[in-house]
Amino acid sequence: MTAEENASKTSQRIDQWLWYARFFKTRTLAAKFVSDGKVRLTRNEDSIRVQKPSFLVHKGDALVFTRAEQLRIISVLDIAKRRGPAAEAQTLYDDQSPPRPPKKMKELSPFDREKGAGRPTKKDRRAIDSLKLN
Repeated sequence: MTAEENASKTSQRIDQWLWYARFFKTRTLAAKFVSDGKVRLTRNEDSIRVQKPSFLVHKGDALVFTRAEQLRIISVLDIAKRRGPAAEAQTLYDDQSPPRPPKKMKELSPFDREKGAGRPTKKDRRAIDSLKLN
């Protein structure tokens, strides 16, 4: 067994791993994301910004990046052999990301009604008309 074969079982290209783990729809998108310098890798307490898609990730590495306006903190648990179903992909990493912030409530305008209030009745319309005339 050569050193390359041994290394391939314990490491994998970062763009390929991100695609296998289903963080990106295509490997090209993962490679572009990494090339743009948007991924930070921590290994043995050393933190570096990864800028090459060919960079190798190992078991135990931690990846930090933002995706869809959410901070993702991922710990690599295993190296993938293929891009399988989502359940299989989730076994490759441990997600330590903070929970998403709650969505902002839409501000109601004075003309908005409560849900289920519907159209005004004939009686309501007459009351509105009487207010407009006065």
